[in-house]
Formats: sequence, structure tokens, C-alpha cells
Amino acid sequence: MKRSIAVIGMGYWGKNLVRVFDELGALRAVSDVNPAREAVVSQKYPEVRFCSLLEDVLSDEEIDGIVIATPASTHAELARRGLEAGKNVFVEKPLALSVEEGEELVSLADQSEKVLMVGHLLQYHPAVLKLKELICQGELGRIQYVYSNRLNMGKIRTEENILWSFAPHDISVIVELLEEEPKEVRSHGGSYLSSDVADVTVSDFVFPSGVRGHIFVSWLHPFKEQRLVVVGSKKMAVFEDTAENKLTLYPHKVEWINRSPTAVKGEGKVVPIEMREPLKVECEHFLGRIESHQPPRTDGREGLKVLRILDACQKSLETGGATIDLSVQRKAVEAEPLYLVHESSYVDEGCEIGEGTKIWHFSHIMSGARIGKNCSIGQNVNIGGRAVVGNHVKVQNNVSIYDEVTLEDEVFCGPSMVFTNVINPRSEIVRKDEYKPTLVKRGATLGANCTILCGNTIGKYAFVGAGAVVTKDVPDYVLVIGVPAQTVGWMCRCGAARLEFLSEGQASCKLCNRSYTKQGDSVTEE
Repeated sequence: MKRSIAVIGMGYWGKNLVRVFDELGALRAVSDVNPAREAVVSQKYPEVRFCSLLEDVLSDEEIDGIVIATPASTHAELARRGLEAGKNVFVEKPLALSVEEGEELVSLADQSEKVLMVGHLLQYHPAVLKLKELICQGELGRIQYVYSNRLNMGKIRTEENILWSFAPHDISVIVELLEEEPKEVRSHGGSYLSSDVADVTVSDFVFPSGVRGHIFVSWLHPFKEQRLVVVGSKKMAVFEDTAENKLTLYPHKVEWINRSPTAVKGEGKVVPIEMREPLKVECEHFLGRIESHQPPRTDGREGLKVLRILDACQKSLETGGATIDLSVQRKAVEAEPLYLVHESSYVDEGCEIGEGTKIWHFSHIMSGARIGKNCSIGQNVNIGGRAVVGNHVKVQNNVSIYDEVTLEDEVFCGPSMVFTNVINPRSEIVRKDEYKPTLVKRGATLGANCTILCGNTIGKYAFVGAGAVVTKDVPDYVLVIGVPAQTVGWMCRCGAARLEFLSEGQASCKLCNRSYTKQGDSVTEE
């Protein structure tokens, strides 16, 4: 299904979002309070509707999502109105200007079951993704120190200070790279243009693992610099977004000679990156998450995490650089329930349920069941004690997931679809020791009212059509329909288009451009 997006705000950054969503074929409307921008939209995007009133966007039932690129002081209110109108929401950083507003938005997104995504762009940058991969592989060794400079002589804001304007990107990336939040923060800075708005800040961080870091941000700098340095025990990495070579590894290290530390330097090596425009990657991610109903990489909870760190930095800034202990705040947050259960549902003791999972009306989760993170369990769902549900799984209404059924990550179970666990059931004969395991692999879709007979495996990203009856294994990426289910084609991972293979066994999705190879009945993604 083609998604329709409205961009709210066509100013400094919004014009880039308008361009990209138009290139992706998803732009339906642009809303801006400046009437002069209507002529720009009419000239550059003649098929796109211009709305001076937000109400015109929110009342348009064909608009799936709104993208908010307005001043930071308006983010919380506009995001709230969008979620209340039933829209998926992508809001530029920061999510809000207070932790309380951020918590309200996350709760509202949970209740409405809509996507809430924050524009932490660097988490979609190919070089940053590669850097995270290298860190996870141990290429840099033990991480010791991380710092970031984001400096420029550009647009100077008055609605928020430099900390809230520039630092969210760097906080988001550092927390993601280290996979931990700071336990202490300390910030100091200066207000040179306006007495109550900081133009320059330096924030120091101490992490539970012992890693330290700092973020230096300024809009009073003679040249543009966007640099992130990660210092490890084996190598050092430099990500420089303004340079031609985005990511460089330096095999510098320190050796102890005669009980004295001695620097041993090596020549830097450029890391090859397959570059794509990060903004386009980010926008594609938003559209994909609307389609899959899964939380985005930078969802509301990630945005709220960054908000809490920013808030601590702001408190330190206001108290002359005092150290703020985030561990106390974090313990209070961790004491809150990690998942949501509607009051009409029952969750037995002894279940494992991941953070961010939502269990809606009249459902029953039996003792021993294992459910991953960020799942959505619909109304009137039963999950057996020996069932396993992965992360980001969506189970629609009226589904029973019996013992010995395993759903891997990102599986979709349509309304009233059926699993079995015994091949030859009789009411008078107990056959609990004859249960046959059923495996549904990552990303597969099981259509409404389909039936999966036990003992079979559904391949990754396979697509079982509505009402089909599966009596044998379904390979990866295959589309099956009918009774009994028969193969009628292949589906892209995005789930929005069928694959058409050429005679040499190659196919490319017309919508997301992923490439595939088919050998016999086997399909693999390149």
C-alpha cells in the first residue's frame, strides 16, 4: 500500500523532508503558517496539496503520517495533536522540551498503537551504522573515551539554546554506540548573544562501564565541524560528516615502556562506506515502520531517553556545572512497569515479557510464556506456556498461540488466524506428549483467517494469504494462497510488492529497490 505523508513546516530543514518524501512518492500535503510557501509548493510539487491550517491535514483520512519540522517549542503540541487524530508521527529532534511532555507522547503513542519516531538522523547514517558494527565486532577493542564536536556559524535560534538545538544528535549516537546511558552528567557554557540563551556548551559524561565522554556544541564558531571520535584500546575511529571520507580508523595505541605510557601511532585507514543520503534512509525507515506496525530505531522511548539526558545537562548548566546523578532518576524509571497490560487481561506469574510490549483487552498470557520487546498483542489473544514470541511481533485479535509454537522477530499474525499443535486431535484422548512444533521465521506475514497446521516451518519474510491452509513447509520470501496453500510468487522483504524474477534469476523490488537472487525454489536477499 502506498503511504501518504504530510510535512508540517517547510522552513530551514522542512524543505529537505518535503523533497525526500516527494522523491519517495509518499508526499501528499505540506502545511505551513507562511502563506508565501504555497507558491513554492505549487511550483515545485504541483500534485501536492498545500494547507495553511493543520486541521486540514489532521482531518484528511488518506494521510497516514505527519512529519513535524517546526520550531522545537511546538513539537510536543503538534505531535500530541497528530497522535490524537490517529496519525503516525515523525517529529524532528528534540521530541519535546520537557521530560513530562515526552512521557505524555510515548504514552499516547502506546494507547493509539501509532508509530512515534524522532528525527535523530545520525542513527541512519551509513558511516555511523558501520562504526557501530566495528565496535560490536571488537575492532576498536575496549572503548575508553568518546567525544563529539558539533560547531558552526549558521542559524542561531532563540526558542531553545545550543544544547537543545545541537546536542540531541550526539547524545543519541553516543548512547547507541555504547549501548548504555550515562550515570553522571555535568555541563557548563556561555550566553554571549542573549543573556538567557546559551550559545556554547560543553557537557561531560560518565558511563557505568567507566567510559567517559564529552560533547562540545556551538553556533559561534568560525567554521563548520561535525566530528565524533571513539577511542578504543586497540584502535581509534573518527567519523567526520563534513569530510569526503566519512569514517577513518587509526591504529594508534599506548604502550607502557619503562613503566611510562608511550604513544605508538599508525597510519589512518579510510573505511569504505556504501553511502546513501541519510535523510532518505531515515524517511524510508518511517514509511517501512508504518507498513509493518513496528517501533522505529529512534522511537518515542529512544527520544525520551535523550530528553532525560538533555534535561540533566540543562539542570547542570543552570547550577554552574554541578554534577547531576542520573542513576537515581533511572532507578525510578526502571521501577515503573516495562510493559502495558490492559486491566481486562490476565498475565500469569512466571511469564517473560519484554520492554515496550502492549497486551490489549481480554487476553490471557499463561505461565511460562516468553514474549519479546515491543510486541503488540491484540484483543482476545491466548498465548500458551510453552509458546515463544520474539521481538516486534504483532498479533491481531482472536489468535491463540499454542504450546510449541515459536514466532521469531517481526512476525505478523493477522486477525483470527489459526495455529494447531496436534495433527490428529480427539476430545477423549489426551495427546499433550504428541505436540508438534511450529516455527514462523523472522518477518513472515500470516494473513487473516489463515490456518497453519502444526509441524511446519514458515520461512523468513514469507507471505501466507488470507484464508490459506498451510499443510507443508513454506520457503523464505514465498507467497502462498489457497486450500491447501500453493506457491503463486515471491514477496519482497518490505511486503509491499511481489518480486518478478528475470530469466537469470535476478529481481529487484520496484518500491524499496532491494535485490534478490533465485536458484530453484530458494530465494536469497543480496
